[in-house]
Amino acid sequence: MKWIEFKGKKLAYESEGKGTPVVLLHGFCEDSSMWDEFRADLLEEAFRVIRIDLPGFGQSEVVAGVSIEDMAMGVHEVLHALDAGPVVLIGHSMGGYVGLAFARLYPGMLSGLGLFHSHPYADDEEKKANRQRSIDFIGRQGHILFVKQLIPTLFAPGYPRSNAFLLEKLIYRASKLDSTGIVEAQKAMMARADEAETLRSLQVPVLFIIGKEDNAIPADKNMSQVHLPQLASIHILEKAGHMGMFEARKATQRFVRKFVGFCKEKQSV
Repeated sequence: MKWIEFKGKKLAYESEGKGTPVVLLHGFCEDSSMWDEFRADLLEEAFRVIRIDLPGFGQSEVVAGVSIEDMAMGVHEVLHALDAGPVVLIGHSMGGYVGLAFARLYPGMLSGLGLFHSHPYADDEEKKANRQRSIDFIGRQGHILFVKQLIPTLFAPGYPRSNAFLLEKLIYRASKLDSTGIVEAQKAMMARADEAETLRSLQVPVLFIIGKEDNAIPADKNMSQVHLPQLASIHILEKAGHMGMFEARKATQRFVRKFVGFCKEKQSV
């Protein structure tokens, strides 16, 4: 992977293909490698696929005190270095939070925004307390046990048992992360702004991919957000949890491919 310097640290990225630029942002305890198989479909469609390791994940270094806005600024720096834009930005979970902050800070850089198992709402007090408990747990037990417990819960019931190799791979990758980066990301998510107004004011199409069996996002938050944008494409995965890029890869590839094509057509009008 290539990298730029951001806040004195390495921020890693990869850019492949030519055509409409599509940015893929990973979620919490993940890195850009989660898109390895998913991106192939986009490259076949002659899109330019840009994947970024957010600070503290993958090959990107930890940035002390990083915020979700900082992460969005890092994404902007990568796109500036690549002279890419406007882009269709697809963010999974925490990557969606970064995408929303990016949309607020750099609306002119977007031709479309995809929330892949994500939402615009700030943490409520219960969620903040849960994140703090996770931080405390990592401090006592380390992050390896934490990710071993976390990752299986992101999938629909039954999926981990029949896809043990994938789960082992994701847990292995997450175990190689710096625990400091995981803690900094938790703190950043705890402190992030509510972006509901950002969705309301967006002038570009918004893609929602929602897992009906997603235990990471309450159903009321999933469904209330879809009414916020002026123009939305909504897809509900009946048998998926929080990881539709694995649980329903072909379907979600199709959703993203069609959405990018629609954004391209709308931009050219």
